[in-house]
Amino acid sequence: MLDWNYLRSFLELARKGKLTGAAKRLNVEPTTVGRHIDRLEKELDVHLFDRSPKGYSLNEEGYKLLPYAENIETKINSIYQSISGTDTLLSGTVRMAVPEGLGIGIISKYIKAFKEQHPAIELELVADTRSRSLSKRETDIAITLARPTTGRLVAWKLGEYRLALYASCEYLNGHSIIKSVKDLTSHPFVSYIDDLIEFPQLKYMQDLLHEVNIVFRSSSLQAQYQAVVDGIGLALLHGFVAADDKKLQVILPKKIFATREYWMVVHEDLHRLARVQAVTTFFTEVIRKEQDRLMRIN
Repeated sequence: MLDWNYLRSFLELARKGKLTGAAKRLNVEPTTVGRHIDRLEKELDVHLFDRSPKGYSLNEEGYKLLPYAENIETKINSIYQSISGTDTLLSGTVRMAVPEGLGIGIISKYIKAFKEQHPAIELELVADTRSRSLSKRETDIAITLARPTTGRLVAWKLGEYRLALYASCEYLNGHSIIKSVKDLTSHPFVSYIDDLIEFPQLKYMQDLLHEVNIVFRSSSLQAQYQAVVDGIGLALLHGFVAADDKKLQVILPKKIFATREYWMVVHEDLHRLARVQAVTTFFTEVIRKEQDRLMRIN
């Protein structure tokens, strides 16, 4: 029968990645954690971690054990809470990858509320335009722009959002009036770098506009947004990011707009873990609560 102390050391080493960090959490010596891991691996007759100068990282066998160990931890915590009447805190690290616009415009504004609700969960937020692999454990959770079609993944739709064409008020005051789509050919544009776009859903410029003069490109939405504010050109921006900015004005909102989706995606092996469920539940509620704002463009 597996010793719970061995499993506790396994869980903390999986979360911290270093013997010293796990030992500090457990209030034991690092050598004790190392000994527990050696004995656990011997009992199971498998290696659970890949060792490197940077520390310990779970291998495939370790990830198989992880949900079972966390399930046992949850049950033991429930027993402790029931008998002693003392609440226990969910703990551990959860990495969540989100599109940059959502990270800037919505998610980052709820980090404080999340930490107040789950102070012991270390949330790592990766917000950019790169896709992250759940199967290769580059992230625990991903909010994506489409439902995945392959892999052992659990996914659900969070909601939709809109993009529209924006320009700065200062820019519009100094340039020719835009009354129709044809008028756009004489104006400069800001957009993504095509060959660096990993999400096909971000290629909305090609879907909505043709033969426009793009004068600045960036893989960063924040850089594009600033370029529009500075009057460099027009750009398709997230309405929930741009609509409240008094320096910006939406252009031809009834003719030029795009609607996209957000999906929550978790690997099948991780979606029942208590700390992962805490993060997915919290931010699923956030996105659904913000749905009206996500669909605004002016």
